[in-house]
Amino acid sequence: MHFFHKFNIGSLKIGDYLALGAIFSATDSVCTLQVLNQDETPLLYSLVFGEGVVNDATSVVLFNAIQSFDLSHINTSTALQFIGNFLYLFAASTILGVVAGLLSAYIIKKLYFGRHSTDREVALMILMAYLSYILSELFYLSAILTVFFCGIVMSHYTWHNVTESSRVTTKHTFATLSFVAEIFIFLYVGMDALDIEKWKFVSDSPGKSIAVSSILLALVLVGRAAFVFPLSFLTNLTKKSPSDKISLKQQVTIWWAGLMRGSVSMALAYNQFTRSGHTDLRANAIMITSTITVVLFSTVVFGLMTKPLVRILLPSSKHISSMISSEPSSPKSITVPLLSNEQDSEVSLGVQDSEANHGPVNIPRPTSLRMLLSSPSHTVHHYWRKFDNAFMRPVFGGRGFVPYVPGSPVEQNDHQWH
Repeated sequence: MHFFHKFNIGSLKIGDYLALGAIFSATDSVCTLQVLNQDETPLLYSLVFGEGVVNDATSVVLFNAIQSFDLSHINTSTALQFIGNFLYLFAASTILGVVAGLLSAYIIKKLYFGRHSTDREVALMILMAYLSYILSELFYLSAILTVFFCGIVMSHYTWHNVTESSRVTTKHTFATLSFVAEIFIFLYVGMDALDIEKWKFVSDSPGKSIAVSSILLALVLVGRAAFVFPLSFLTNLTKKSPSDKISLKQQVTIWWAGLMRGSVSMALAYNQFTRSGHTDLRANAIMITSTITVVLFSTVVFGLMTKPLVRILLPSSKHISSMISSEPSSPKSITVPLLSNEQDSEVSLGVQDSEANHGPVNIPRPTSLRMLLSSPSHTVHHYWRKFDNAFMRPVFGGRGFVPYVPGSPVEQNDHQWH
C-alpha cells in the first residue's frame, strides 16, 4: 500500500490489496517436482508436492472469502466473520469432496451393471468426479478443493473397485485430459499477454508498470522466505533425529519451489480486476499487466534456473542411484508390497526361512516414498490404516477388498501371483 500510493496508481481499496495477497499466494511448483528425485529425497519431495497441490485450493478459498466481505471498515467482528467464513468454505468443500468420492466408490462397488464394461466404469468415474465439481459450484463452495479431495478418495477406494482394464484406461484418460488442459491454460496465458487492449492503459508510463511488477516480485520473494525458514526452524525443533530435520539446502529448495506463479494467479487477477470481461480502470489494467509480467518472468526465468539450482544444492548420490537400480524387481520385492496388505507376514516368513538357512539377513529398506507408506510406523497414519482396514475398506472397497468378479483381469493376475 505504501509503494502503490507513492506511484499514484489509482483507487485500490483494502479488499484489492488483500485479494493481491491471495492472488500471489497461488504457487506453481511443477518445475521443481520435475527435477527432484523422489527416491533420494522423499521428505523434501512430499513437502513440495503437498504444498503445491493444497496451495492453489487454499488460495482460491481465501480469495472467495475476501470477495464475500465488505472490508472497507475492518473491525474485530468483521475479522472473526472473515476467519469463520474461510474455515467454513475450506471444511465444507473438503467434506463435500470426500462424500462425493465415497459415494462413487460405494456405487461402483455395489452396482454391477458396469462391471464387465470398461466404457461404463470409466464414464461413471469421470461423471462422479464432475458431480463433485457441480455440487460445489451449486453451493458456492471452492470447486477446486472439492475436486482435489474427491480425487484423493477415488484413488484410494474407487480406483481399486474397477477391473484392471478400467484402471489403466482411467489413468491414461485423466493424464491426457490434464495434459491437454495444461496446454490450453498456457496457450491462454501467452495469448492474453499479447492482448493490446490492456497494455494501452499502461503504454504512457511503462516505467510505472515495470516498477509495480518489480515490487510484487520482490514481495513474493520476501514473503516466501518469511514463512518457509521460520516454519522449517520450528519443525526441526520437534525432530530428534538429524535425518528427519530439514536441512538449509532443502529449505532453500522449498523456498525456490514456491516462487513460480501460474494460471491460478492469472485467473484470480482477472476475477478481481475486470468488470464484465473488460478492463476499464487504469489501476485495474496495471494490476492485470503486472500479474501477467510476474507470471511470465517467474515461469520462464525461475523455471529455467530450477534444474541447475537443485543440482547444485542437492547433488545426486551415486550410491543411492546404484542401490535403486540394483534392487531386485521380483514380484515379492516390488509388486507385492504395492498391491497387497499382507506384505508384512510374507516378508517376515521369508526372513525366518533365510535366517534358518544362511544366518541373519539384512533386508534393504524400500527407497520409494510410496513403498515406505505401505509399512507405516506408530503415527497418525498407522492408526488411520487400522481404522481404514477395519471399517472403511469393507464398505467402500479399495486395495485388498476388491469384490470377486469371475474372469476379470484382476482375478487372473491374483492366480498368477499365487
